[in-house]
Amino acid sequence: SSFHVLVTGCSSGIGLAVASRLAKDELRRFKVVATMRDLEKRGPLEKVAGDSINKTLEIKQLDACCEASIRECVNSLPDRRVDVLVNNAGVGMIGPLECQNMSDMKELFDTNFFGLVRLVKEVLPDMKRRQSGHVVVMSSVMGIQGLLFNDVYSASKFAVEGFCESLAVQAMKFNIKTTLVEPGPVVSEFERKVYEDATKMDLSGTDEETARIFREIYLPYSKKVFASLGQTSEEVAEVNNSSSDHPRTPPLRHQTNRLYMPMTTLKHADPTGRLPLDTFYKMIFKHDGVMNYIGLYRRQDVTCRLQRRLQIYDNS
Repeated sequence: SSFHVLVTGCSSGIGLAVASRLAKDELRRFKVVATMRDLEKRGPLEKVAGDSINKTLEIKQLDACCEASIRECVNSLPDRRVDVLVNNAGVGMIGPLECQNMSDMKELFDTNFFGLVRLVKEVLPDMKRRQSGHVVVMSSVMGIQGLLFNDVYSASKFAVEGFCESLAVQAMKFNIKTTLVEPGPVVSEFERKVYEDATKMDLSGTDEETARIFREIYLPYSKKVFASLGQTSEEVAEVNNSSSDHPRTPPLRHQTNRLYMPMTTLKHADPTGRLPLDTFYKMIFKHDGVMNYIGLYRRQDVTCRLQRRLQIYDNS
């Protein structure tokens, strides 16, 4: 029998990649309900999903900001059955805080945080009753560690992490698994749009120095990081697929980008928080270092892989 998977935010990016990948599973283990707020944006998903449409993949409308919409979607499923919830719908926001208005911030939280809460609230009671289920949540490395000019976005991901970490303990008692998927930089339509908006942003609300840092240091720096560390939505979906395959105990946190991992380990390495702060400061403001840093970890990454290969041969 197949797992019934509900995926949100499937009109582009990671949601689209996850939904189509699960639907095309060779063993046909998944029945995918791919949802999006605006069904007029279903074209790209239909194109990628191809033959699997109406066989292993069904497209439905769901607005994560509306309880009635979520309930209607879940009610339309046979027995309201959701074995795996993949919460992916999200919005981005970057820029100096003074230039962002409160209503945009609230909207961001309404999707990124409360959207997750509404969905979980709808499917959790059924999962508890069935004593099985898996909640997979698209978080971000920015849910572990804040990043310059990503204050509000990062705050929403911190909220997501705290919510899931707390809920996971209760969920375990009912045999429900929780996984936070934490991509680093992802090269997708989502990111492209966020950065495109950023270049056109009205910076008159902030001081000249902050505006300069944002335009001349942060944006070009981000471009470099995306070019050298970025993953595609498909790569993230591949990792996500393996966590939906129901290993007996999937990890609570899953960072998809091994090249980014050294950055997040800094936080655990120094509980006072000085180390990550100083490192990020140096990388951004004295920033000849960033490319050497990336090169170094690329090399280490290759070396580690070689070592692992050799160990495999040693053992045999």
